[in-house]
Amino acid sequence: MKKMLFLSFVLSPLALFANGDVQTDILPRTVNFLIFTAIIYYLLADKLKEFFTGRTASIQAELDEVQATLEESEKKVQDAKAELEKAKAVAIELVSDAQGDIDSIKNKISTTCDNDIAYLEKSFNEKIELEAKKANKAIVNEVLEELFNNSDVTMSQENLSKVILKKAA
Repeated sequence: MKKMLFLSFVLSPLALFANGDVQTDILPRTVNFLIFTAIIYYLLADKLKEFFTGRTASIQAELDEVQATLEESEKKVQDAKAELEKAKAVAIELVSDAQGDIDSIKNKISTTCDNDIAYLEKSFNEKIELEAKKANKAIVNEVLEELFNNSDVTMSQENLSKVILKKAA
């Protein structure tokens, strides 16, 4: 069928441009061309088929290789996405743990500071009381020294205690 179509295509110029008056050798040339084409086809057909079959096979092999590389790349992308999701989950967990640790540390520091402030206030109040007692003792000692050293003053036990109480108050 293909040969008939080819022949009709090749011979159609003969019918179209044929002129009854002109003597040409187109018909023998066409026959020679067809014979030449048939011989070339006979000699080269197997080699052309092998070439194109080999070429098709090499293109298919390259396509398969590219397809395998593409599938491998897609797998790596999926693995990377999975690892990214795991990393995000770990990061969220770390942030949550860090927030808990921050709250715990804040509470410990706050408690420690409150305890230190209470201790310092207690210590300050104790020192104030101690200094007040020292001052009272010093005043009492001073008054007693004056009284004992001063021979002009003669006092009774009752007056002496009133004076000490006034100085201490």
